[in-house]
Amino acid sequence: MEIKIGVQDIARELTVETTATAAEVEAQLTKALTDGGLLTLTDEKGRKVLIPAAKVAYVDLGQEKARPVGFGAL
Repeated sequence: MEIKIGVQDIARELTVETTATAAEVEAQLTKALTDGGLLTLTDEKGRKVLIPAAKVAYVDLGQEKARPVGFGAL
């Protein structure tokens, strides 16, 4: 799933491709906001992205399962 994150005082948004579900990302964000800690996301390649929860302006959760494009057998 593609997640776009807006961070305060930064002009560009962060884009993270992750295998986590929308519910998991929402739970992580809620926990980070209540604890005043870091939002920690792991991308598809295993890299971690750490964002101070207090600086998160918005989170755009993409589709969980992308539709295949092109021709081919499924």
